Amino acid sequence: MKKPFHLAWFLSQGYGPKSWRSAWPGSDLQRWMMPDIFVDLAQGLERGCFDYIIIEDSSNVPYTYRGNHDTYLQYGASAPKLDPAVLVPYLAMATKNLGIVPTLSVSEYPPYLLARLVNSLDHVTEGRIGWNCVTGSNDGAAQNYGHEKHRPHDERYDVADEFAEVVTKLWEAWEPDAVVLDREKPMFADGSKVHPINYEGKYFKCRGPINAPRSPQGRVPICQAGGSPRGQRFASRWADTIITNAPTVEHMKAYREEVRQGAVAAGRNPDDIKVLFLAQPLIDVSMEAARDRRRLEEVDGMKHIDSTLSSMSRITGIDFSKFDLDEPLPPTLTTNGHQSTLAKWIGKTPRALARTATAKQGIDFTGTPDHVAGVMQEIMEEVGGDGFLMFNPYFDRRYVMEVCDGLVPELQRRGLTRKAYAHKHLRDNLLEF
Repeated sequence: MKKPFHLAWFLSQGYGPKSWRSAWPGSDLQRWMMPDIFVDLAQGLERGCFDYIIIEDSSNVPYTYRGNHDTYLQYGASAPKLDPAVLVPYLAMATKNLGIVPTLSVSEYPPYLLARLVNSLDHVTEGRIGWNCVTGSNDGAAQNYGHEKHRPHDERYDVADEFAEVVTKLWEAWEPDAVVLDREKPMFADGSKVHPINYEGKYFKCRGPINAPRSPQGRVPICQAGGSPRGQRFASRWADTIITNAPTVEHMKAYREEVRQGAVAAGRNPDDIKVLFLAQPLIDVSMEAARDRRRLEEVDGMKHIDSTLSSMSRITGIDFSKFDLDEPLPPTLTTNGHQSTLAKWIGKTPRALARTATAKQGIDFTGTPDHVAGVMQEIMEEVGGDGFLMFNPYFDRRYVMEVCDGLVPELQRRGLTRKAYAHKHLRDNLLEF
């Protein structure tokens, strides 16, 4: 019997404008800030029985590329964005089973405020919330919160370790049966079962307890995307699901094995961590139609190469406008941002990197539903698990239909993904297989 795998969706570029440049922009471009297209997406994902949707986020208008924010705003890339926590209730009201995972940065929230927000969201969604734990890397965001720059890369994960300790202790400060609701005594909650945490660490101090009962999941599932060695150690300790990008099957196998070894070293069951690999499928009724659309995407991407270079600049803090497009990037480049990403770029030319990004090179998920489902099946059989995290930074409603009502039914027909939700809570659906 085939081993099923998980599906999730990465809402790349967050709660921002999506389809304004597509061939299917819709009739409500001026109302991009309304939740309509995201509700359509969430309902499509639920039809496909996806585990969860992650809402990516950042809280600054980038200015790294060319030293100003003009290119970012020209393309609506990385800015503007609305707060993901605002979108969560809309998606929750429109669905019944889909997990919803907002991005909330340890560099921007105090632990108590974040713990309380996530606890509240888990209550009102009846146990469907996760937390995408990020450390923050762009100094522009740090400056918005009163700091000159972010801490050094590895120290940010030291902070995150302590932050996660505080948050999880707060989530568990109320015992599961602390709420009594005895009208005769009367007793709403038993105070002997609610505990201050009295946490004192190097970076944080918190009395607790949180001022709300334990939520349906208690310890809410944590999502993480650490690619560096220090990031992987953090993820192996804390993450319930990990999102990562791997250009080949060999890279997928190696990364998943490293995470699983790290989980064992941290005293965890490696099967409890679901590693999902980024995939941007392009689905059409024929191979020729799908490949032609991919070709047109590449042409557009190379026509607007500054958009890709600006994104590269944002995540590394390096202004790629200063490099010759056809000269290999020097090995001396360093970053306090996404170190594992920069490491993959060293020695390649900016033009080649832009072409790779726009052509979606690496594993090719272009074709008919049958073809792409077959590619995904072969990959998962080789890698061993755990699934795919689909994304498209500027999707439109047509794309949602092609994936959720074209590709996914073929995956289900092959017995590769679930056809119905077995559990009510996100954590239980992640652990189903």
